[in-house]
Amino acid sequence: MQRGVYFDAWFPRQHCYHPSLPPRRLRMIDDLVDYRATTLVWASLGGGSISLPWLEQEAFGPVDARSRFYGFVNDSEFIAAAQARGIKVFGIVFEAQGWEFPVELTEAEDEVLAVNELRGVGKRDWIGLREFAQNRYPKLWKPVEAYFPDGLVNSAGEPVTDLIEECCARDIHQTALHARWVECPDREHQCFYMDRNNPVWRNYLKAIIKIQIDAGVDGVQLDETELPLGSLQYGGCFCRDCMAGFRDHLATLPVLPEGVDLDTFHYGQWLLERGFDFKTRLDETPLYAEYYRYQLGAIRAHFGELAAYAREYGRSVGREVLVSGNFFNMDPQYLGLVDDVDLIVTEMRNTTHRQPEWFRYVAGFAGEKDVIVVENPYGGVVPALVDSLKEGRGYDLFRLSLFEAAAFGINMSVPYGSWMGATIEDAFYAPHEVAADAQRFLAEHERFFARRSANEVAVVYSVESNRELIAKADVSDNLVNARDDSVVVPYRQVTEALAGAGVPFDVVIFPDDRTAPDRVTGETLAPYRTVLLPHCTYLTEAQQAALASYADGGGTVVRFDTFTGLESVLPGERQVELAGTGVEALAVNTAALAGGAVAVHVVNYGYDADTDGVRPTGEVSLDVRLPGSLGTATAYGSDGSVTPLAVTAADGRHRVALDGLGPYTIVVFA
Repeated sequence: MQRGVYFDAWFPRQHCYHPSLPPRRLRMIDDLVDYRATTLVWASLGGGSISLPWLEQEAFGPVDARSRFYGFVNDSEFIAAAQARGIKVFGIVFEAQGWEFPVELTEAEDEVLAVNELRGVGKRDWIGLREFAQNRYPKLWKPVEAYFPDGLVNSAGEPVTDLIEECCARDIHQTALHARWVECPDREHQCFYMDRNNPVWRNYLKAIIKIQIDAGVDGVQLDETELPLGSLQYGGCFCRDCMAGFRDHLATLPVLPEGVDLDTFHYGQWLLERGFDFKTRLDETPLYAEYYRYQLGAIRAHFGELAAYAREYGRSVGREVLVSGNFFNMDPQYLGLVDDVDLIVTEMRNTTHRQPEWFRYVAGFAGEKDVIVVENPYGGVVPALVDSLKEGRGYDLFRLSLFEAAAFGINMSVPYGSWMGATIEDAFYAPHEVAADAQRFLAEHERFFARRSANEVAVVYSVESNRELIAKADVSDNLVNARDDSVVVPYRQVTEALAGAGVPFDVVIFPDDRTAPDRVTGETLAPYRTVLLPHCTYLTEAQQAALASYADGGGTVVRFDTFTGLESVLPGERQVELAGTGVEALAVNTAALAGGAVAVHVVNYGYDADTDGVRPTGEVSLDVRLPGSLGTATAYGSDGSVTPLAVTAADGRHRVALDGLGPYTIVVFA
């Protein structure tokens, strides 16, 4: 399992400004070693969304003596220093962001006196992507031709002199869209939402990737991997290249919709003529489903193109470069990208203090790929937790965030100056010793983690069956990340109930026949005693065959549209039975280890605000059905305790007595 660090390293008590991250210091490496870090995400070289010369300055620029005095280094030097300690660094490509900043210059325009945070000196102007493409500042930046010798030419064969005007996403009225979630409302800067469907922008992104690889990154992390689908929240995208691509998509349909003439068809104009604005009534909007399918295909094609370029360029300079992407909340639109990445990074949509069911979904989604999760400041508990930690409270809540993810099969990153959104003027730094101690425990017990579980229950997440329900439940606005709890999603109901009852389970993703390859077979389901199909209204032929094969082999399939309680879908004896004081606060997962051993991971969520800590349980009986006869058991507590346990085994069930369970305990049966 990875031990990631969310390494923006933004400054405390100041805005988390995108896209250029603060300068790095060598002392940071010591902190990362204390955290047993293996990988840094959102870690380096973000300034390409301002200009390529800016990015090169981040990578290779001179560092003055005063800064050297305190160990400041440029990004390529920092990357080398991290690698020397065995830590991988991913460059961050902000794919959806195109920036313009207010700037103050000398009269000769040969020196920047202030940018973004102005001082009221010198000559006022703008600096960013637009000025780069126009060679506006020849005394500050190399010309665009230094990177694109033949210039930039768009899909219409026209020379490009304004990258933002050319490449930004647009609404149905052709208004340029902004990436509002990163614009600080009390600053003048502007971030335009860029569109990867435009080949000019893809070429520009490749230039960013090239510079990052030249600077020595271990991997390239493509942020905002779903673009331009994310522009739906703002009413996009209706740019020229999206409209041309959608026409091509419609041409592949066996029958054209009524009223569509591909010779003249423009989806935006066509909708306006029919009274639709693409911001409201989407469920009634003609061709919306086909437009969504078109964009899913475009996401896969263009993400794959950039991933392939990163690997190919890396090999051309003698290196194997890793590729990652921000899969946000692991929505099904990202399923088709899994094959293209070496590591999945997910910026969870809602960060709460108890969400084991979400981590099990992520583990099922990722399959054999490593995952690093980062917290999200919007729509969750992060701002309040940060405030508590500053007051010396909430340490167990923070520990739980790391332990919970690990217990349920995923890595939760340590925040190191991580993002607090565009409105809060602060960055998230965890208390150093608290983070270091938790990471030490995870590192020293990593032999007890495994991708494969010994869980007996599988819950199917059917992409097509849940698409409409999830779209209604999760409000599409990443400044709020709200959820409409009045929308009943049976899949969520049953997984929350299982987790709350201490029943370990796996999630098996059933793709539709368009989002991603459908690889579900009878062998996929064979390890489970019971397969639950909540609100599963759509099955591919392969999925039907897999379920039939599983049932023919003696497996139990439970299909339901309305969830009325666990007893209705999982009657009788459960794999894990917990008894004793405080068991209602426990959640459980298993990991299948080498040699037939099994680790049972037990998380105690019983945080008491009055004592500011997790309440230890009383004596707890843990009775678990496991394959084989495992005669020994040892409990490893997150407090460092190691306790041999007496095992009572009969008919495949193994019982041990535990006393005073703290935040996290691993019970290993062998």
